[in-house]
Amino acid sequence: MPVPSLQNIPYDLLLSIAQHLDLADIYALQLTCKHLRYAIRTRPVYRELAASLLRRCRALPLHGFNHISDLSTDQLVEVVNHAARLERGWLTRTPRPALNAFVPKGEEAVDGIAKSSARNWGIKSKYWYNVARTPPDEEVDWLCPITARYTIYATKSGKAVCWDVHRDIGITEWNHGEQSELRIRRIELERRIVYFTMAKALRGKDDEKVTQFELIRIHFPEQTSDSDEQLDPSFSTLRSFKTLGIVMNVFTLDPEARLLAAFVWISRFNTIGLYVLLDWNKEEYVFVDTAIQWTDTLNLTCILCDGSIVIHSEEESFACQHFFPLSVLSQHVTVSNPSPSFVPRITTRLEPTRSITRGFIFPVLPPDSYVRPFRQPIVHITPGPGNQIHPIIVPQVEDVTLPTDVNNPPNPWNSQLWYPERVRFVRQWWPTLPSIPRLSCSVMLLVQHHPHTLMTKYVLAQHYFTVPLSTSNSETNGSDATMRMWYVSVPFEVVCASDQYPLFAADFGHAVWLEHADEEEEEELFGRRQKRLRFVSFPGVRLEGEGHAVRSGIGGGGGPDGTFEMEGAVRTLAIPEELDLHEVNEINLDQSQGVVILSVRQGKMFILSYE
Repeated sequence: MPVPSLQNIPYDLLLSIAQHLDLADIYALQLTCKHLRYAIRTRPVYRELAASLLRRCRALPLHGFNHISDLSTDQLVEVVNHAARLERGWLTRTPRPALNAFVPKGEEAVDGIAKSSARNWGIKSKYWYNVARTPPDEEVDWLCPITARYTIYATKSGKAVCWDVHRDIGITEWNHGEQSELRIRRIELERRIVYFTMAKALRGKDDEKVTQFELIRIHFPEQTSDSDEQLDPSFSTLRSFKTLGIVMNVFTLDPEARLLAAFVWISRFNTIGLYVLLDWNKEEYVFVDTAIQWTDTLNLTCILCDGSIVIHSEEESFACQHFFPLSVLSQHVTVSNPSPSFVPRITTRLEPTRSITRGFIFPVLPPDSYVRPFRQPIVHITPGPGNQIHPIIVPQVEDVTLPTDVNNPPNPWNSQLWYPERVRFVRQWWPTLPSIPRLSCSVMLLVQHHPHTLMTKYVLAQHYFTVPLSTSNSETNGSDATMRMWYVSVPFEVVCASDQYPLFAADFGHAVWLEHADEEEEEELFGRRQKRLRFVSFPGVRLEGEGHAVRSGIGGGGGPDGTFEMEGAVRTLAIPEELDLHEVNEINLDQSQGVVILSVRQGKMFILSYE
């Protein structure tokens, strides 16, 4: 009788076993013998590991516009290993400078040893960050990384500039010739296209405000392998259209179907209008009053789901999703025309065909989190639709009472005390696999303003949600992670840019911001308050099916004893010595590549890579 051996195990059985192991187990198995290393280091095994990462809502750090299917087996192994290092590093400890992130081709480095350094880390490296220029003689309004190579800048003068970070040059730009507002609306990495809009107010105000929009795309051509010629991206205008009223947001819902939607505040009824281009190649539109009431604390986003436009709205204690089927909207199409005098008009009041509501699940926070930062009356400077300012004075109130019912704690951050100044809705924007369900997250920067000193204090809240909202057994299932609030509940002070915009950025499950250091920790230097770069990763989740997510088990919040597990652990990131945080005017985050991007007033962009 032959002696049993690992080499005699059929490959199909070995593959079935491997699909139940995580990456650490796979790595340990490969170390046992050469046979298992060659049998396990295969595409089916690492594709399953990639799918597991994607189910945990972690992006794969693909290079450029690559698809997962484009990768060789060795490339897939490298990408999965890199993604796993980022996930564990960002969730369980302070992210560290990635020493060899920017080693030039043909140059070798051992642990990135070079002449520059990172503050407070004792790391000697010039390869963990890169410095590129920004458009000369222009003030950056915002920046957005498209891939590790390309970044798009919008300038205060109304230009959109695509910058090649590797060559450190602007390669193409879009310039309307007049000052206008530019916003990126959608990034389609797999199609190598970015969509954005230009908005210019023409005349009128409130419900009679007419705004001209240009829908523009930038296409990045695929480089042929047998050509040395560099093919640069190009801008093109897809559609011009007008809106009536105060436009709150625009959404490119389905570029392939040419579907676009916008929210418009109807001030005379204080409701939300829905403006839709069912096909932006046609001279027609839909403009209806949804009857959804606007409030100062309402936050909205728009998602396409199963043939319906879904308006996802959030108040302080619950979320609601309103469904407008495209088949119903198509019954209210109105013909438009490109003439200068044409203005679209609301045709009817159209309520949603169905709505789903679900309450948030609030945690019990550390006791210090229930102590208000300001003892005197506070003031909210609340920007309504169209950036109209509504100052609200709130009288002095006592600290929030600590919850006594730990099974059903109340919202510790009610709107009377904290105002949602910045809310970022993030979808899983990265290339994925067809079998992976989609999840969304909401990141809220809540603020209090001191009425006399004008000092501001912030806290951070984050939660995950699905479309449609999961309601079956959700309120009683303790393992369900959707709609559960995670917090950075100890108030902190975010640095604001010159236009009073907080220097804060969020990606899926992560946030980064520039913060005034506590004066007890760091003294003022040359009369300027010290600043630091702060970062938080919220506990990860794992998708187990449509509408159901549980904690991933990687990385936990709260104290070392496991208490207050809904509290995010805030870290201070290392920065290069040559980076002056007092000069930062824009910040962004790309969690797929593990980079934080900072634009400074001297016309430079710092790309900091962490692992």
